[in-house]
Amino acid sequence: MGDERISAGRTPDGDSAVTGSTDGISRRAALASAVGLTASTSGCVRQLRSIVNRDDIQQLSLTITTRSADGDRESIRLAREIAATLETVGIDVSIEMRSNEEFLRAVLINHDFDLYVGQHPGGIDPDFLYETLHSLYADESGWQNPFGFTNLLIDDRLEAQRVADGDERREAVVAMLEAIAIEQPFVPICTPTEYRLVRDDRYDGWSRGHLATRTGYLDLEPQTDNSADRLRVVHMDPRPSENLNPLNAEYREQGTFIDLLYDSLAVEVVAADGDHALEPWLAEGWEWTDESTLRLALRSDCAFHDGEPVTADDVAFTYRFLEDTVLGADAFPAPTPRYRGRVAAVDDIDVRDETTLEITVGTGQAVGEQALTVPILPEHRWSSRATAATVPGVRIAQGTTEAVVTDNIPPIGSGPFQYDSHSDRDYVLFERFDDHFTRRGSVDLPEPTVEELRIGIDPRSTSAIQLLEDDSADVTSSPLESYVIEDIEETDAVRPLESPSWTFYHLGFNARSAPFGNPRFRQVIAQLIDKAWLVDEVFHGHATPIATPVTDEWTPDDLAWDGADPKMPFLGSNGEVDVDTARTAFEEAGFRYDADGKLRVRQ
Repeated sequence: MGDERISAGRTPDGDSAVTGSTDGISRRAALASAVGLTASTSGCVRQLRSIVNRDDIQQLSLTITTRSADGDRESIRLAREIAATLETVGIDVSIEMRSNEEFLRAVLINHDFDLYVGQHPGGIDPDFLYETLHSLYADESGWQNPFGFTNLLIDDRLEAQRVADGDERREAVVAMLEAIAIEQPFVPICTPTEYRLVRDDRYDGWSRGHLATRTGYLDLEPQTDNSADRLRVVHMDPRPSENLNPLNAEYREQGTFIDLLYDSLAVEVVAADGDHALEPWLAEGWEWTDESTLRLALRSDCAFHDGEPVTADDVAFTYRFLEDTVLGADAFPAPTPRYRGRVAAVDDIDVRDETTLEITVGTGQAVGEQALTVPILPEHRWSSRATAATVPGVRIAQGTTEAVVTDNIPPIGSGPFQYDSHSDRDYVLFERFDDHFTRRGSVDLPEPTVEELRIGIDPRSTSAIQLLEDDSADVTSSPLESYVIEDIEETDAVRPLESPSWTFYHLGFNARSAPFGNPRFRQVIAQLIDKAWLVDEVFHGHATPIATPVTDEWTPDDLAWDGADPKMPFLGSNGEVDVDTARTAFEEAGFRYDADGKLRVRQ
């Protein structure tokens, strides 16, 4: 067989072998010989592969991306504690701190991270998880699935709650939350208790509206003659003074001030104690004409801040534009990096006249009504922004439009306040829009009662508190950092206002790369986080540990916090991880340690 095999290719002298009928036989013989050789040496091959691949298995090394201490003190402290725990169990960890906008750009736009620690804007309705986790959005920007998480079962659960209503929807939400708790696409850590400082001697009515929403700054009752002239707000994040684009993910989170500039068809009115209800706003009202069709009537004679009328065409344009910011000009749509889940509920809009329209939704009625909360954009200002973006010296991803990159200054909306002036990282000044519909005597809605709203920028809680104590500010719009809460001295003029939050701190995984796409890995990491201990250590008790990222009214009994995470209990006690137990958990999940106690993964 050896000679035949040689004759099939080269002679011993290197000349070509004789071709003809014997060539076919030789080829078959060679093939048979090769198969036999493979079979006889398969054990050696496995050993060879084991030796070769061993060079590709190294200690797991990862980076935790988070905001700098100036941007979010709690996030950096959480990142440090989590990093210390991971290092204890044999993982090499570094921490990368970025400014607010750089952090959001890295995580939400560029998807350039291994793990990150930060605060998610969350939502009052659990449908926010649809855009947060659905695989349809795994390659999009913004809070649309920044994790790159894909799971068909989770997709089914997300979709099921979206098309249901009433008790059926509540059951679907429970099933969705339980599936998410097992998969751990991110680790929910805690929900902070929000504290802001207010001056009661200048205004009354602080408890009527949540100060993370537009209604918190409306219907205030001035207590002195000059307090009606200007509401003095101190904000600890400079971004509102630099960018007022409602679509920009790097500069927007809850969008409180955007909601004062832009009206939506409906508004989630949230009281300081957390009670909430969806109520008509720019829409005078709506009715369901069948299971999937909403008929709305806009309030009459409404105008944008530049005097142009607000019409049903502007509403229809807004939903088309948020779905595709190139308005069909490209082969592929370029959706907005914000409001994606809400506008996805809308299948069609039929404009009947200037103030009447019908919206057909492909969801249940509860989710369909949530679609009414997006900001209405003036078509005459935004249609020209459907062109390709150009930023000097910056490479722009295909499909990015001017609508996404513009700072939108001056902003033109139709909200209760309009833009006046600004200075980057110093202040932004709004003035009351006196033609706003809430100023009409026939409309019973919260209205702007001050002539001006000045948002001053101050980066620290301690100096923001001092501004109120010195009567240089009336309210802190940003929640105060937890470490200063115990030191606040309440007086007749100044007091802290406590409010619940629907935002939550979490650890996010970039599931686009190994091992973070492995659910078993994520489960073990989740069990290395002592949430109760972190709430005490980092938040000084001013937060609530959570096992699921929804408000209390939506949390099922089997996911309610009862001293420990019911699905992913901590592998240790009092913040100290049990290293042997953690290593066993990793090994049972399919990972290995070397003799030096380092967790090894394929790089």
